[in-house]
Amino acid sequence: MQKASILAAFLAALFASQVNAEIRKVEVTGGRVAGAAADGVVSFKGIPFAASPVGLLRWRSPQPVEPWTGVKQAAAFAPGCMQNASFTSRFGAPPALSEDCLYLNVWTPAKTAGDKLPVMVWIYGGAFAGGMTSIPTYDGTHLAQKGVIAVSLAYRLGAFGFLADSELTRENGGTSGNFGLEDMIAGLQWVKNNIAKFGGNPSRVTIFGESAGGIAVSMLCASPAAKGLFQGAISESGGNFGPARIDNGAVEGGVNMDPLKMAEASGHQFLAKLGAADIKAARELSADKIQSAVNSGRARFWPVFDGKILPGDQYELYEASRFNDTPVLIGTNSDEGASFARPGVTKASFEKQVRDGYGKKAGAILAAYPHATDEEAMQSSRDLFRDSMFAWPTWAWALLQSQKGTGKAYVYYFDHKTPRAPHGSPHASELGYVFHNLGQRGPAPEAHDVAISDLMSTYWTNFAKNGNPNGPGLPQWPAFSESSQKVMYFDGHSGAEPAPNMTEIKAMDVYFAWRREQAKSAH
Repeated sequence: MQKASILAAFLAALFASQVNAEIRKVEVTGGRVAGAAADGVVSFKGIPFAASPVGLLRWRSPQPVEPWTGVKQAAAFAPGCMQNASFTSRFGAPPALSEDCLYLNVWTPAKTAGDKLPVMVWIYGGAFAGGMTSIPTYDGTHLAQKGVIAVSLAYRLGAFGFLADSELTRENGGTSGNFGLEDMIAGLQWVKNNIAKFGGNPSRVTIFGESAGGIAVSMLCASPAAKGLFQGAISESGGNFGPARIDNGAVEGGVNMDPLKMAEASGHQFLAKLGAADIKAARELSADKIQSAVNSGRARFWPVFDGKILPGDQYELYEASRFNDTPVLIGTNSDEGASFARPGVTKASFEKQVRDGYGKKAGAILAAYPHATDEEAMQSSRDLFRDSMFAWPTWAWALLQSQKGTGKAYVYYFDHKTPRAPHGSPHASELGYVFHNLGQRGPAPEAHDVAISDLMSTYWTNFAKNGNPNGPGLPQWPAFSESSQKVMYFDGHSGAEPAPNMTEIKAMDVYFAWRREQAKSAH
């Protein structure tokens, strides 16, 4: 009997050790890292995935990580990439910024390296000019607690990530202006090579991002360089389905992408204003001097159609079935434009804005957006921004994916009204709900907020697990199709309904079709 008791105690201890097992130290590309455990999740912060892009490596494709000796304590976030310092305080992130910033973070709930959990790789937003992985809302603990491995990766911003120049194009094998996107691809390659050691499945990776991060997700879905690095894509308020710009000095409503030659000319002007005669001289300038010039508004930096990382107009690429076909979960917020609206819009100023930016299609746009009074014009100004920048690209993406892909498209509309946002959900307001990190910089969440957050984070993690957000006990989320354009509304009564704002979206579709034809003629 005594022997039986001893055996039972031994087996109980063994079982407990297995249940509580954690992956604390991992051998990754470059060396060993040690994480920190809390709440059933081990986090590894500040893991380098590429060489420091400084000195001669400034404005080059990311290079292999430099090995280290000993065990790197991965307990703190690395500095954010160079950007306007106001971004850090705006989003509650640590103030440290550096050009040495190509690091990523991992949150794993896995008990062993053989668990093969699905992986979600986060790409932050910030207009390709700001953002960092250390923003508290992006903490991956609560997603990991739902049975996925969460990863967040950094990428170069502004002039450091998206400067194009003819000398750089020659130096980099025919491309420049997309170094930040190449950072994302290098980070995904690191995930493919290393995530199994954290208990992840390198064949079940979902990329997700918001705003510029969501636009980047869209770009990766069309980039040959990212082929095979992910099996699902989630984009929140993102999408890149407009054509290339035609005139560097003109306003072209909703059009953001420069072709390489145009971007090279803008980049050359930026370097000339810095007093740099060539790239060698520019690499000798301090990072602070370059960032100061960016802050002064001397140039705009954005990814470019370089013909290599981004081959060209994504709408046309999708029509030709030239894209990385995976299931997608994509959507927008109901009042995105509130975050960008200019104050004091009047009927007259709205009409001028549309006529200046929408060319021959201005009349159709004005007919779709009510502006008989100043109040209507103010709301339509917000809605026009929402639709041109976020809603139409998302709708076009969903339609093209459902028509040309085998992966299904699931579309959402976040319309959660609160006392702080009585007219609808502003840009980025869904983030705390998705990450299940509510109330960090505002009032404590109410019960209905927690319920919506639990619903959204469950849909998101289900999608990462299965390529389908649906699961037991959840409202049915139908796939989007041309014949059944249903989207999942997230509000007080979440459920599937017809896609919203279609009169405006259809007007925008006609406009963008015209812009595509203009771009073809020009380029």
